[in-house]
Amino acid sequence: MKILFVFGTRPEAIKMAPLILKLRQDLDVKVCVTGQHLQMLDNILELFKIVPDFNLNLMKKNQNLEYLTGKILSGVTEILKQEKFDWVLVQGDTTSTMAGAMAAFYQKIKIGHVEAGLRTFNLEDPFPEELNRQITSKMATLHFAPTEKNYQNLLNEGCPKEKIHITGNTIIDSLKWVLKNVPEPEESLEFADTHEPIILVTGHRRENFGDGLIQICSALKKIAKHFPHIQIVYPVHLNPNVQNPVKRILSKIKNVHLLKPLGYPEFIHLMNRSHLIMTDSGGVQEEAPSLGKPVLVMRKTTERSEAVEAGTVKLVGTNSDNIFEEAQNLLSDHSKFKAMSIAHNPYGEGNACEKISRFILGN
Repeated sequence: MKILFVFGTRPEAIKMAPLILKLRQDLDVKVCVTGQHLQMLDNILELFKIVPDFNLNLMKKNQNLEYLTGKILSGVTEILKQEKFDWVLVQGDTTSTMAGAMAAFYQKIKIGHVEAGLRTFNLEDPFPEELNRQITSKMATLHFAPTEKNYQNLLNEGCPKEKIHITGNTIIDSLKWVLKNVPEPEESLEFADTHEPIILVTGHRRENFGDGLIQICSALKKIAKHFPHIQIVYPVHLNPNVQNPVKRILSKIKNVHLLKPLGYPEFIHLMNRSHLIMTDSGGVQEEAPSLGKPVLVMRKTTERSEAVEAGTVKLVGTNSDNIFEEAQNLLSDHSKFKAMSIAHNPYGEGNACEKISRFILGN
């Protein structure tokens, strides 16, 4: 059996890497990276010692969705015509996911969709990810759903029951792999006293560009002034739509530390040391509960409602006053903080790759 993995972004690489390592034990596995992200993707591949067999090298300045979609579709199609593959595996909801799956569908090659069934049912939020994952679900042969809710979403959309498998999320496999295999970096971080409580922040989603990110930064500024002993640590995404407002609003505040983007192991270890996490990321909502860290999600919607229902995550939107109030509640009320920190993680125990491997081998 011969399998082609197709992905292009850092989060995809993080979630695919442990599955690549697992399936390589039994099968002929090749990897195609699209180059949707470049430097950040390379760092993950190097960490897991994965060398791509194909690289479409599509990254260019100010690339747009129509450019990416067309180039990925044609690039992956050429690979599938050159070599015979039994399966194409894609992950999540990126443009690489949707276009890679479409290339396989047109060539009548079986598609495995890792992290299937996430939904907000709002095509504008997140954009274009909600459309990407819905389209991918229509083409997939097997759906690897992280949770029961994802399974039900797919079932409600007409996916055959026997083609959907609940596996947990492979990001927990990656998280545990890093904590086991990569020691915490010895070099000190760019802030003075790491004995003080740390709020770890990430914010970079497209739908928050503009006013949403300005509101988030305004809330962080207020938190920093209200809790001067708290150290707010924000690795800032390289996109100018993120860099510009973040630096303008937060760069001169003593207890706010704006870092360059961190490598995955460094980020995991920093997350493990943090007191509270504030994010608009999807993956962080899945990782942090495994470490007992409460998460405030600065988005209007989340496709990871299981974490909200489990109590590990709270959706706080992008209004500055609301973000501040919710953060203040957790920083001031120990009982509320403890309730979130001990809640059960609904995304599994770190054995998703084992389950996916078993289902692939059975087909």
